[in-house]
Order: sequence, then structure tokens, then C-alpha cells
Amino acid sequence: MDFRESILQETLAVHPRLTGCRREIDAAATIVCECYAAKGKLLACGNGGSAADAEHIVGELMKAFRMKRPLPEDLRSALVRTDAAMGPLLAERLQGALPAIALTGHASLTTAFSNDVDPLLVFAQQLYGYGVAGDVLVALSTSGNSKNVLFAVVAARCLGIRTIAMTGSPGGRLADLCDVAIRVPESETALVQELHLPVYHAICSIVEQEFFGTEGRGYTSSAPTM
Repeated sequence: MDFRESILQETLAVHPRLTGCRREIDAAATIVCECYAAKGKLLACGNGGSAADAEHIVGELMKAFRMKRPLPEDLRSALVRTDAAMGPLLAERLQGALPAIALTGHASLTTAFSNDVDPLLVFAQQLYGYGVAGDVLVALSTSGNSKNVLFAVVAARCLGIRTIAMTGSPGGRLADLCDVAIRVPESETALVQELHLPVYHAICSIVEQEFFGTEGRGYTSSAPTM
């Protein structure tokens, strides 16, 4: 059994209600892996509890999640050569990171844009500023109808950014707009959010194993210059 199948089976054993989402979870993980293999980045957005989930996803990708992520030896050596005093600590303590940005933070930007332009477009504006073709957007909305999330998805599609929806069972407009829609089998907000957690943990586990596992591809966002 390969690592992907093992992670999916582990997730579904603990959360059997997600069995009907297995294909979509697998497809979402593939999209994220393809994004990182092409040196793209992940963007995430949502409101309320889904905003917290967007931040949570970023946290699992930008640092070690379930396994150690030591830096490549060439980068470790370059850090030591760059600064003999501070380089060794950087080489020892920095962890492999998969670039990801939550569009839910950046208070000065979002409040200024909301006040000066349109609060419904705060995610779309950031996506336009950060995103490039080949990136991926994870769009979270328990109803599937959060307007600011929908606007971000439309902007993403225009820019050649692939989209993953995480929503509840009805799916709403969001499910129709995205490349992959993971509709967990609940419609009440709190219960949808409870099922979103194991979904994105499974995706992050698969992606981490893909790049940092024993047989992984390895990942570094930039090559050492010294």
C-alpha cells in the first residue's frame, strides 16, 4: 500500500462519513502536489471558522506537520557559509516549507480595501496581487455561497489558478465554480467545519509525504546563492 492510500484509509477509518468524499480528497491532493511540483503556491480563504481553517491549512504547509523536514544539505551549507555565527542555527532549526498564504489576514490591507473600494472583493484583490497561473486556491464556505469567496474563485479562474472548494453537502454556487468540490455530508455550519478538519489534514499529510517523505521529491523554494 502506498502512502497516499494509507493516509486516505486512515482518515476514512476515523471519519467513515467522509467515504463519499474520498475521490475528491484524492483529486484535491493531486492538484496541490502538481502546484508545488511546478513551484507554485497555495492560497486559501474563508469567513469566520472557515477563515481559521484557511490559516490552519497554511500552518500545516509552511512548517513541519507530521514528519521532520530538514533543509537540503546544500542549503544548510550555504547558510553556514553566509554567516558563521547565525548560519548554523538557521541550518539546524529552519524547516522545509511549502509556500502558502491565507487571504484572511493582512488587516491594514483588507480594512483599507473594504473601506475604500468593496468589502466583497477583499479576497479577490489579494488573489490578483499574489496569484499567478499554476497556483491553487482553496476556497472554504460551509454554505457554498459566501460572496467574497465566490468573487475570489472567479478571479482565480480568470488568472489560470486551479480551485478547490471545501463546503457542505448542498455545495452552493461554489461547488459549481471550482475544479474540485469536496462537499462533506453536513449542512449545519459547525458540523461542516468539524468535517473539514480531517479533510484538509489528509490533503496536507499526502502533500507533505510527497515532498518530504523517504521517497519524496524534496522541495526548496530557492537555490542557495553562496
